[in-house]
Amino acid sequence: MIFSDFANHIEQLQTKPLGGLNSQFKMAPKMRLKYSEKIIKDKNPRSAAVLALFYPDDNQQTRFLLTERASYNGTHSAQISFPGGKFDQIDKNLTQTALRETFEEVGVQSENIQIIRQLSDAYIPPSNFLVAPFIGISNTKPTFTPNNEVATVIEVLLSDLLDDQSLTSKNMSTSYMENIDVPCFKLNNYIVWGATAMMLSEIKDLLK
Repeated sequence: MIFSDFANHIEQLQTKPLGGLNSQFKMAPKMRLKYSEKIIKDKNPRSAAVLALFYPDDNQQTRFLLTERASYNGTHSAQISFPGGKFDQIDKNLTQTALRETFEEVGVQSENIQIIRQLSDAYIPPSNFLVAPFIGISNTKPTFTPNNEVATVIEVLLSDLLDDQSLTSKNMSTSYMENIDVPCFKLNNYIVWGATAMMLSEIKDLLK
């Protein structure tokens, strides 16, 4: 999709109803489906925010940013995600969390980002985070300077997300599930699953 066409639809993106859990659950692991709103509330999850940043590439095609997290001794080691992180006391709100974390992780200044809207919260059971995703745009191609939390910057064509050929599933075993078939996206040869896939599913439905 040409970026100018994408930008021309911003007003529609701001007002179109969100798909919510109906969109998210298309790409949710089975274990996630058992967490009702009441169960999530009772767990008193920590707050976090991420940013889905859209921008033009050198050919004026619309891309968005994902990152491969660095390997570490933790639940989300080496996973594919949006830039983002937990709410900090210095943040006035979760929008500021998403912008701050994006700057810290990939070096994009907040003044170069226009926040379009907030999406539906996504709950992450293994780490007990309730994540607020935001859509933002940069009207020019950013220069990314990843920090040590980011192993790889992944620039994905929006057209690849919208193409149903990117949908697949993968049998996975992790620290919290074993031998489970998980719905996922295959983007730039990376497998994107879990909460990030759930957020992408809502974005895909919103853009379609």
